[in-house]
Amino acid sequence: MRNFNELSEREVLALAIAAEEEDGRIYLDFADRLRTDYPASAGVFAAMAEEESEHRRRLFDIYRQKFGEHIPLVRRQDVRGFLSPKPIWQMPELNLSQVRQQAELMEMEAARFYRQAASRSTDVSIRQLLIDLAEAEVAHERRAEKLITESLSQDARDEEDETARRLFVLRYVQPGLVGLMDGSVSTLAPLFAAAFATGSSWETFLVGMAASVGAGISMGMAEGLSDNGSLTGRGAPWMRGTICGVMTTLGGVFHTLPYLIPNFMTATVLACIVVVLELAAITWIRWKYMDTPPFSAAVQVGFGGALVFASGVLIGSG
Repeated sequence: MRNFNELSEREVLALAIAAEEEDGRIYLDFADRLRTDYPASAGVFAAMAEEESEHRRRLFDIYRQKFGEHIPLVRRQDVRGFLSPKPIWQMPELNLSQVRQQAELMEMEAARFYRQAASRSTDVSIRQLLIDLAEAEVAHERRAEKLITESLSQDARDEEDETARRLFVLRYVQPGLVGLMDGSVSTLAPLFAAAFATGSSWETFLVGMAASVGAGISMGMAEGLSDNGSLTGRGAPWMRGTICGVMTTLGGVFHTLPYLIPNFMTATVLACIVVVLELAAITWIRWKYMDTPPFSAAVQVGFGGALVFASGVLIGSG
C-alpha cells in the first residue's frame, strides 16, 4: 500500500478512472437492491450511475491524450487514506437513509481527492485538469442532490419513509417484541413457582436463569425457522432469530437477577417491581410501533402477565 503523495500524475488519473467505475457499479447495485421496496430512489441511483459513466469516459479521454492507451491498475484499497465501502452483496439488508448517506460521502470523498491531487501537482496542465475534475465532482454532488429533489416528490419520500418504517417494524421490532413478551411473561410461572415452593433466593435464581436461557434458545430457533423472509419481506431469518432469542432471554433475566439478593422477601419485592417495569415497556413498544391504543395495550399485557404470575404463585404455594 502506498501513500497518496507518492503517486505520479499518471497514477492519480488511473486511480480516478478506477474509482469512477467502482462508484458507478455501487450506484447500480443500490438501484438493483432498492428497486422492489423503493422504486423512486432506485431510479435516482440508476441516473447517478450514468453520471459516473460519463465522468469515467471524460477521464479516459484525457488520460489517453496524456499517457496513451494502457491504464495501470491503481485502486483505492491500494492507497492509504481512502475508505473501502463494504460490498453491497455482503449486506443482507439495506437501510434507505444509510444508502443515501453513503452516496453523499462517496461524492464528497471524490471531490476531496481531486482537490488534494491538484494541490500537489507540479505540472501546470495537469494541475488545471485536476482542478477541473474537482469542480466537476462538486457539480456532480449538486447534481446528485438535484436528482433526489427532482425525482423524489414529497409523496414519494413519504411513501418510502413509511415503507422503511414498516420494514423496520417487521424485521427488528416485531421479533424483538415477541421475544420480550415471551421472556417477560412465560418465565413468570416457573420463577415464582420456584420462589414460593423453595423460599430460597439462590434456587429461585437458578430456575429463573434456566427458564430464561431455555426460552431464548427455543424462541430464537422458532422465529428463525418459521419464515425465510423471501415472501414476507421480514428479512434474514438468522437476524430475526437472534433478535427474538436475545430479547426472550433478557426478558426473563431481568426479573431473575433480583434473586441474587440473599434476603428472599427483598428479592421477591424487587422482582415484582421489575416485572411491572417490563410490562410497562412492552405496553409502550406496542403503542409506539404496533399502533395499539395505550389503554388497550396496558390491559392486554397486564392481564396476561397477572394470569401467569398468579398461576406460578398458586402452583408454588401448593
